[in-house]
Amino acid sequence: MKTIHPDPPNEKSTSFPDNRFMALTSNCTDMPTLFVDTQAPLDILTDTANYRIRAVTQVLENLSMRSSIECESFILSDFALLCAISLRDGCDVLDVVGRRLRARPSQ
Repeated sequence: MKTIHPDPPNEKSTSFPDNRFMALTSNCTDMPTLFVDTQAPLDILTDTANYRIRAVTQVLENLSMRSSIECESFILSDFALLCAISLRDGCDVLDVVGRRLRARPSQ
């Protein structure tokens, strides 16, 4: 992957000092620009993950109902990458939800 060098005085950073924002693993460079707000309400985080995972699920279900799919291998590779990015984002957000739930005091 291509490495981007920040202009001074910026520094490479994958998280903010207060750990509020976590870089998505689907960032394609060493200098991430897409983050999850780890302090967002749990229902919003869950809805966000759900939206991304269900979108990919719907596309894959529709694709599986086709009798045949004929296309070049590079198109399938691009399609798989598109699905993987959305699924990875959803999993990253679910990881945040899980950490938040585990950090709650026992009731």
